[in-house]
Amino acid sequence: MTLDELKNIALEIRKKYKTLEVEKYGRPWTKDEIMAGLVGDIGDLAKLTLAAKGIRDIPNHHEKIGHELSDCLWSIFVLAHEYDIDLEKHFIKTMNDIDQKINAKK
Repeated sequence: MTLDELKNIALEIRKKYKTLEVEKYGRPWTKDEIMAGLVGDIGDLAKLTLAAKGIRDIPNHHEKIGHELSDCLWSIFVLAHEYDIDLEKHFIKTMNDIDQKINAKK
């Protein structure tokens, strides 16, 4: 599956969430609220990585890590869309910049 296909799936799910949010809260979540959700998912991911090291006891932590990574990726796709960011373009540029910095240190 391509990055665009994954993004489109994420945005379809976002549309469905907006409907649920309007029913439950009277309005869809704001960008800030989506970001807060991402922060919560990152916190959950951090706990699961500790479980992977044996520092926390969380059953099925490996499977749950995949779930949290997917939640985080979903939020990234949605936030990129909300802020009108060409994620693919920026990712490639950022990776090229990092690569050049690493190569310059060799």
